[in-house]
Amino acid sequence: MNQSKQLTDGALLTAVFIGILLVSMFIPILAMVSIFLLPIPFILYTSRHDWKPALLMLTAALLITILLTTIYTLPLTIVAGLGGILIGSAIYRKLTAYETWARGTFGFIIGLLFAFVFTQFVFDVNILQQFKQMTTESMEMSSGVIEQFATDEQTEELKATMEETMNSLVDLFPFFLAASAILFAFVSQWVSYKVINRLDRKNLHFPPFRDLRFPVAIIFVYVIALLFAYIFTDPDSMLYMATQNLLVITQMLVTIQGFSFLFFYTHHKNMTKAFPIICTILALFIPILLFIVRFIGIIDLGFELRDRLAKKK
Repeated sequence: MNQSKQLTDGALLTAVFIGILLVSMFIPILAMVSIFLLPIPFILYTSRHDWKPALLMLTAALLITILLTTIYTLPLTIVAGLGGILIGSAIYRKLTAYETWARGTFGFIIGLLFAFVFTQFVFDVNILQQFKQMTTESMEMSSGVIEQFATDEQTEELKATMEETMNSLVDLFPFFLAASAILFAFVSQWVSYKVINRLDRKNLHFPPFRDLRFPVAIIFVYVIALLFAYIFTDPDSMLYMATQNLLVITQMLVTIQGFSFLFFYTHHKNMTKAFPIICTILALFIPILLFIVRFIGIIDLGFELRDRLAKKK
């Protein structure tokens, strides 16, 4: 009976996945939404039957993808499948929402790396090179506009600044990949919670943002990244690129920790919810406030401020 249900669910959800994939391909206006829905069938199936049967579903989805569409969509299936299976497996094991998010993020990172390598070696398309070319063309167009309104000296300075910025964006490619994986995992998991709650009568949800707490080890990684940033200063070295990406990622995590603490403190003191929301909006536009929030996140992680406040209450 259980095996029969596995086969039925697998066939149905594989068909749903193929349908979403076809919508993403042939209706571009809906692709921005449907692309986040691609992992949902894998999440649903894995949350019911765990990861081993889900691998068979992924294999079937890959074969049907090649037969009905083109090989160009193969990386998209891999990304959705790996991310969805890891999220679904975490739900099957009843892990917390944030642990599930972390596993899903890891799955999407692996999938995106596969897509990057697949595109490079199968299609002979270097995504980084394409990105560099696009930024170069954009910079040349901008330079033409700047030359009409600025002096030669100002133009050269602006060109140098723009070139440095473009190079930094290319160096931060791993960060953008990780950030994309985090976004994909969050949206897919949130939508899947809604679907599972409706279909399977469960009560899956993300806990309040104020309860979000990262491992203390992030502080040590952040400090190491800061030290390495002063040691590896050659922009052309791989260690420099790795250090900059690690620094940006850890800065993002401790900043999120800081925002989470603001929401916790507001709730702890029974203050208006508007306070942390306004602080968050302002911090996104005012660098000094963002730095303060990041510092709060570091203090919260290092000195367990929430536990101290909870004891005093």
